[in-house]
Amino acid sequence: MILQINHDHQRFRKIVKGKIRDDLRKFLTRGELLGREGHKYISIPVRGIDTPHFRYGDNNDSGVGKGDAKAGDALGDGDGMGPGGEQEGRHLMEVEVSLDELAEILGEELKLPRIRPKGKHRITAERDRYVGIRQSGPESLRHFKRSFRRALRRQMMSGLYNPDAPRIIFERRDKIYRSWKTVLSPQSNAVIIYMMDVSGSMGDEQKELVRLEAFWIDAWLRKNYQGIESRYIVHDVRAAEVDRETFFRIREDGGTRISSAFRLARELIDKTYTASEWNIYLFHFSDGDNSSESDSRECCALLRQHLLPGLNLFGYCQVASAYGSGNFFNVVTEQLSSQEAVIATRVNTKDDIYDSIKKFFAAGR
Repeated sequence: MILQINHDHQRFRKIVKGKIRDDLRKFLTRGELLGREGHKYISIPVRGIDTPHFRYGDNNDSGVGKGDAKAGDALGDGDGMGPGGEQEGRHLMEVEVSLDELAEILGEELKLPRIRPKGKHRITAERDRYVGIRQSGPESLRHFKRSFRRALRRQMMSGLYNPDAPRIIFERRDKIYRSWKTVLSPQSNAVIIYMMDVSGSMGDEQKELVRLEAFWIDAWLRKNYQGIESRYIVHDVRAAEVDRETFFRIREDGGTRISSAFRLARELIDKTYTASEWNIYLFHFSDGDNSSESDSRECCALLRQHLLPGLNLFGYCQVASAYGSGNFFNVVTEQLSSQEAVIATRVNTKDDIYDSIKKFFAAGR
């Protein structure tokens, strides 16, 4: 019975994943998912699925329940809200899906290749591994099945077991516990450095596009790495490192000098992240406006000479601005087109996020 229930549950989960996959482009643009960041599970409304349930009786849908009511009596206290419709109701059920499952669906639907981390044998972390059993230990580690079998065998051998009134009484000698040892586990670490233009032309709508894309970038990379660090840089004519909340809320009215962010990113990497041991991802979000063509060329020089040799990926995402988009996208694609680690995308609306993420990770860097 338990095996059948597990089988049915797994089949139901496959149906749920199929529904999410069918509407993945829509889920990528759901801003309310962002409120669940940091949680292991996310509640997602899925249409067209009924919750599995038991149905009792002969299923002829006739009769009424016990009580004073009789056939034809109205149910409920109200008089209703207008005439009954003739259309089928739209079934909507909230299902809980883990971030790992969402990332898995994202990768399968976008046909993203698995990322092969570098430096995975250089960084190690301690973890506990269960390797056997022992006679003593905390109750939280008690091996229930083995303890149960020992108690049952003891009672049967001593003649204390009554099959007509089965009752298992544990004694101290029946209990056994899982044992563990601490092992060093190879660990692949990655750092994501997000940079964003926060000048006056980057409004709330543009920041929402950035936040949605960053959420799914995080989800995919965390699926591929055991350890992730995120750093956040904002800039107008000057750059500063900030926390995540400030990154998505701050707004300035000054001009734009993109090279200031690139120089700060270089300082962070040189100080903290050795390229041979860290998988480094650098993303820049902007509307494309820059203070001058010479500063745009300086950005390309910084990337080519100092940043790209140690990066897994530099992703530039240009979001549409109500004030008009600048020329930095063209500068990046023209001057760095030969650099394999450079990917540039445009996101004008939420619908473009799907294609942007697919382009960023198509090579599995």
